[in-house]
Order: sequence, then C-alpha cells, then structure tokens
Amino acid sequence: MKPFIYDYTLEELQEWAVSQGEPAFRGGQIFDWLYVKRVSSFEEMTNLSKPLRQKLTDEFAFVTLQEITKLESKDGTVKFLFGLHDDHAIETVIMKHNYGNSICVTTQVGCKVGCTFCASTLGGLKRNLTPGEIVAQVVQAQKILDTRGERVSSIVIMGTGEPFENYDATMKFLRIMIHEKGLNIGQRHITVSTSGIVPNIYRFADENTQINLAISIHAPNDALRSKLMPVNRRFPFDDVMESLRYYIAKTGRRITFEYALIGGVNDQPEHAEELAGVLKDMLCYVNLIPVNYVPERKYVRTSRNDIFQFQRILADNGINVTIRREQGHDIAAACGQLRAKHMESGAR
Repeated sequence: MKPFIYDYTLEELQEWAVSQGEPAFRGGQIFDWLYVKRVSSFEEMTNLSKPLRQKLTDEFAFVTLQEITKLESKDGTVKFLFGLHDDHAIETVIMKHNYGNSICVTTQVGCKVGCTFCASTLGGLKRNLTPGEIVAQVVQAQKILDTRGERVSSIVIMGTGEPFENYDATMKFLRIMIHEKGLNIGQRHITVSTSGIVPNIYRFADENTQINLAISIHAPNDALRSKLMPVNRRFPFDDVMESLRYYIAKTGRRITFEYALIGGVNDQPEHAEELAGVLKDMLCYVNLIPVNYVPERKYVRTSRNDIFQFQRILADNGINVTIRREQGHDIAAACGQLRAKHMESGAR
C-alpha cells in the first residue's frame, strides 16, 4: 500500500522533492495545496508540472475517510463515523463553542486501556492510526467548516484510543497541525489526553511544546483507580502522579485532571476530600465529567446534587474545578458508542 501524503511533514516533503531532482520549495507548494488550499487530488496541484504530479500519484495516496454515519445534535455538535481503507471505522466530532470550533480526533482503532466505564474499549484495540489518518480527520472537518466560512480553532485528542500508546504518530500529527504554513493551529489551543502512560508523560514533558496535557484520573487512590482503569496496574497511581509533577516542574504548565463521576462508585464526599488532598499544591484544575450511560457498562450517572457537592468540596479545599459542559448528549455522545453500534452489525 502507498504511504499517505498526510503522513509527511513539510520538511519531509521538501526532502522528497529534492530526491526527485526538484527544488526544495516544491515540497512547500505541496504542503500549501494540502493544508491551505485543501485539495483532494494531486491533479489539482496546478502549479506543479504534470510529471511531478504523476510521481506524487504513483508514490502517495490520500487518506480516504468514507462517511458512514453523521449525527447532528441540537447544540450544534456533529459526530461522524468514518470508514477507513481497511474497513475499520473511527469517530470524529466537531463541537461548536462560543469561542469557535473544536475538533475531537481519534488516534487508534479501538483501545486496549480497558476503562470499565468507556465504550471505546469494547472490542479491544485493532490497530494504531498513522499520523496522516489523524491529520485527515482535522482536514475533513476543516473542509466542512469551509462551507460556512469558519475554521478549526482548537483540537482535543480525546477520541477513541490512547494517544500516548501511539506516541510517535500523535507527535507527528501535532507537528503538522501547528505548522505556521499549514493549518497553523495554536499550540495552546490543542489538548492531548492520556490515561497515564508514564514513560511517555516524561517524554512529552521534554518535548518543549505549549500543547496542553490532560490526564484521565477518575479516582483518588490506587485501589479504586485499578478497578476503574486496568491501565493503573501497569502504571500505578503514585507513579502517574510523580510523572505529572515532573511535567509541571519541567514545563511550568497547568495540568487538567479529568474525573468521570460515576454514581455510587467514585462520587462520594470522601472521594472528593481524598482527591483534594492528592492534588493539593499542584498546578492543576479538575474537570468533572458526569459519566455518559453506556448500556454494556451498566454504570449510572451521578445526581446533579452530588455533582455540585463534589465540586464544592474541591473548591473549598482550594482546587480549581469546573463541570464539563455536556455536548452531543442526544447523539450517542460517549466516545466509542457510535463505532460500537456499527460493530454490532458485523462491521470492524
């Protein structure tokens, strides 16, 4: 199979052009066609010679994202199920905010982390996405927004999969997204979320970026987190927290702790008090997430009163805390639900 053209950075495209006996600036022209003009074929790259366009056609392929399902919420959220070249399917979401459009992208087909409240892990991990398959989700979203005269203003890497288990592809995707000659997404407008892959938290801290880091914590201690998140048995709670303290010390950047509230499981006052103690004096804030109901998981949502009580306890202990604004609640909002329904029909 041909490599995807979206797998290549500007510098790599320049190197490829030179290898073909072309000046390096031809690579820059290709990059411009991909991310500024956003063409869908090499034939549209009309300032390149026909022989060079033929070489591109012979050597590279565009990522094909076939729209299988499109769901639109009353709040403006649009959720897509895209088919890939090998018949696997992935989800991508466009979320409309008062400050612009945010795109939630997927980094893996399925997930092996095994969070017990999450639909993404149903069926396990099938494969990693290439950098270009992640890039294509943003380009596809931007093409849709082009019809409205709007642009992608922020990216969250919070779709299906664990981005730090597909670390190199994720980092290459990020380098392509932030390039000033491409889509030019501001680094501080991008957030990558991990379940706590400790070695790659250290690597990410050393990358010297301004990209935001979020951690799916979901419990205030090792025992409960291991029950909810089997990945905690590989990377224990204390090791995760130590790596996050290193990240803060190295970067000076604030961490977001994502905490899914599950009725009667991790949402009691004693959990809030314990969490406040763990996070004391850390440069962070907590984003409380009322868990989405997933039929296969049987968990129930925390009541509104208990959500607000949990928030108050954290705030009273000096922890910055918000409750996530729910979006797409009427269109299978939980990550992985749309793909899970698709898989029930016998698809991959």
